[in-house]
Parts: sequence; C-alpha cells; structure tokens
Amino acid sequence: MSKIAIIGSGSWGLALANHLCERGNEVKIWSFSEEEKDLINKEHKCKFLPNMKVKEEIVCSNDVREVVTGAEYIFHVTPSKATRTVFKDYKDLVGTSPIIICSKGFENSTLKTLDEVILEELPTARVAAFSGPSYASEVSEHIPTAIILASKDEKLLEDVSEILMNEYMRIYKSKDVTGVEVGGALKNIIALCTGACVELGFGTNALAALITRGLAEISRLGIKMGADKETFFGLSGLGDLILTCSSDESRNRRAGKLIGKGMKIDDIRKEIGMTIESIDNIEVAKKLAEKYDVEMPIVNAAYDVIYNNLSAKDAATKLMTRTKKFENE
Repeated sequence: MSKIAIIGSGSWGLALANHLCERGNEVKIWSFSEEEKDLINKEHKCKFLPNMKVKEEIVCSNDVREVVTGAEYIFHVTPSKATRTVFKDYKDLVGTSPIIICSKGFENSTLKTLDEVILEELPTARVAAFSGPSYASEVSEHIPTAIILASKDEKLLEDVSEILMNEYMRIYKSKDVTGVEVGGALKNIIALCTGACVELGFGTNALAALITRGLAEISRLGIKMGADKETFFGLSGLGDLILTCSSDESRNRRAGKLIGKGMKIDDIRKEIGMTIESIDNIEVAKKLAEKYDVEMPIVNAAYDVIYNNLSAKDAATKLMTRTKKFENE
C-alpha cells in the first residue's frame, strides 16, 4: 500500500482517487472548495460524477500541505492555469516523491508546458505526464481504458505504472513528455471546433477533415517544440483527439456547440460549469505557433471566433477558401 496525494477534486481527480483507493492505497485529496470537501467526506459524492460513489476511505482536505505531507506519489490534477500557484504551496514537501501531472494545457503567461512549470519551481522534481483518451466517467465505471505515462525517469515509469494498472486500466510508457503534453493540450481546441461544426449542421465529411487537419497542426507544432512525431499518432495524440472530438462527454466539444449557437464565452463558462481548457489555452496555442513559425489555420480561426467576434460559419468558410496547398504543407 502506498500513500497518495491527489491535488484537485474535479471529476478526473476523484475518478483517479477512487481507482487508486480500490487498488489498496491510502488516498488523500485536496479541494479548494469547502462545499466539495463536505460533499466528499460526508456524503461520499462527486459533484461532476453523480453516479460515482466516492470511497469512504478517501479523505478530502482544504489544506494542500496536509494532503501532501508523507505522500509517496503526488497526482497533480488542477486546471492548467492554477498549476504553478498551487504547486508553490507544497513544493517544499515533495522530496523525492514523483509528481504525476494529470492536467492538460499550458501556462498562459510563459507558454510553458506543465512539466516545465513544475521543474522551473523545483528543478529536482521527478515528473511524469499522464494523458490519453480517458473520460473520468468511464474510468469511474471500470470501463477499459488505455493511457500514456511519460517521463524520462525509468524507475518512476515502472513504479507509477504498477500502482495504476489493473484489468480495466492499461498503462503504456513513453519518454516523450513534451509530445504527450502538447497533444493533450491542443486536442481540446480541435474538439471545440468539432462541436461548432456539429451545431452548424456539418456532416461527417467535415468532421473527419477537421480531425485530420487538426492532428497535422498539433504534430507540426509539437515536432518544432522537440517532440517525437510518432507520439502524435499514439494514445495521447490521435487517440485523445478521436475521443474528445467524437462525444458530447467532452466539455470542450459541448462548449463548441454552444459557440455554434452564437452564445458568448462568459455564458458558455457558466453553462458548462467546469474548466474549459480549450478556451483557456487557445491564446497560448496561437502565440506558440507564432514563436515556432508554424502554420496553424484551425487554431487561428478558433482564436478569431473567441476573441475577434468572427462567427463560426464565417470561420469555416475562411478555412475552406484558403490558398491551395499540398497535404503535407
């Protein structure tokens, strides 16, 4: 049995907490919300997963230092924009315990991936990225799921895989942390666009084109950032992209459908009620494309819809009438 800290009490954090508790581990989870703490500790419920019963052995606290103290493994599951702020509150307690980043996104102010944020704050940290096609609701229901765990630390890969794997969760290992992080962050933007396309009444021809060309944009940028091309055709790239673009279980796709209806961004945030990483990270994606001189027309079109009042219909027309290109351009 291992002592495990989960930092973040959203749907993914609680699904992981339940999974790791079922695997025989001692699990504590941090929440910034007093209301959520009481819901977990007293009613054993998850606000975002109404069908999941939280294991009674799981203890939730609003004190992140209390949760981290003594933990042998730390799963960091906060929204990407909160990664540095929350990590600063407990980084002196980490020691040699692995930090498994389960969030997807970039830091807006620095354009850094989340593993870079952690390592900038604590250069000695043992860091991994945990990503792939994994709806929290399905993990909570024990539906078979395969996920990528990426780290340059081989012992970390072996140890963390061991505490996670069972008959319904399979872990594949990777050393390409950058590729896994970039794929996980950018696929949400493409999912946002597919949601808008669905709402506009576009068919499967358009969705297939959008997913395929979206993957081309993601891989072009990722390779420029130092990632391996093959990573983008694996679980954290193509796999996660297919998942989040093809189901309304994805909050990013649902947000895109609301954009297709013409709803304003502030109203969309209220309607979804959870972090929408695609909207939070689209400005970063555009800046990264400019920094690395990578052409990303889908990302640019999505940016114009969110920040420049371009309608989703006009954005689609703009993409379809671009200058002729070879497919590999």
